[in-house]
Amino acid sequence: MYQTTFLENLKQELSENASIIEAVATALDISYDAAHRRVSLKSKFSIEETIVLAKYYNLSLDRLFETTNTEFVTIEKTKHIETEAELQLYFEDSYNSLYPLLKKKDCEILYSAKDIPLFYNLNGDTLSQFKYYVWLKLLNPELATKSFESFAPNTNLIEAGKKLGSLYYNLNTIEIWDITSINSTLKQINYYFQAGHVESKTALHLCELLKQLIEKISDKVITKEIEYKLYYNELHLMNNNVLVNTPESQLLYVPFTLLSYYKTGDKHTCNEAKVFLNKQLQNSKLLNTAGEKERNTFFNKIYTKINALSNLIEATQVLDFE
Repeated sequence: MYQTTFLENLKQELSENASIIEAVATALDISYDAAHRRVSLKSKFSIEETIVLAKYYNLSLDRLFETTNTEFVTIEKTKHIETEAELQLYFEDSYNSLYPLLKKKDCEILYSAKDIPLFYNLNGDTLSQFKYYVWLKLLNPELATKSFESFAPNTNLIEAGKKLGSLYYNLNTIEIWDITSINSTLKQINYYFQAGHVESKTALHLCELLKQLIEKISDKVITKEIEYKLYYNELHLMNNNVLVNTPESQLLYVPFTLLSYYKTGDKHTCNEAKVFLNKQLQNSKLLNTAGEKERNTFFNKIYTKINALSNLIEATQVLDFE
């Protein structure tokens, strides 16, 4: 019974003209004849084969047994992170999860940006290393007294981050921002500067790199070379949810701690998320097609925040009586 239901679910995930026998053979790395026996129900899928197929085609296994109940969803959770090695593994696992989807034609990413999207902070520069420092410092008690100047992430971690970050460029990407999307990064720079863990010169450099990052994003808004849309939403607070859409499947990433997230390919859940995010888009302003005045007003508000922090750091230097 479950094998028939499973095959029906698999057919729904494939394109109209795709061969289900070929799909099974490809995912399980078996011969066409062996796949045919399973599809024709002459042979049964093993539990291991069912799991492999479900992962390969992002099928929700709970639908095999709860086909009429949309309140129960099977999810995957990322592993706990404390060390550089675990952060590197997080980047690698995220890459392996996203790459099969993002390489597909007509893939789309919809990012509800409560903070600056993670992918922008993975290019290996000083600002991205500062983000690694913040994440690890908050997750690993052993780094509680370590200063940023004495923090030197290993090369493998940096390269894993750059590899993950590279997936995000030249994609069909839709981001929803608010003016507050930059706040957490500004607070982190200010907090660790005030705590004495970041020197004033470094803090000012981080502000400058942050400004350059926003300038790059501003340039992306007006370029015609990539499929990128930036929406400004003044009504709702974002939540860092990420929805990946392809013609064959969907994946929803929902954060639950600082870096960790829940992941599901459940069709009902992803569709509900898409409906909600599309409602947010309807209440947002597309900066790509907005007038120059409206676009500049949005980015100037962000630059003003960055400049205010830079001025605060410089004023602290001037008022240092010691």
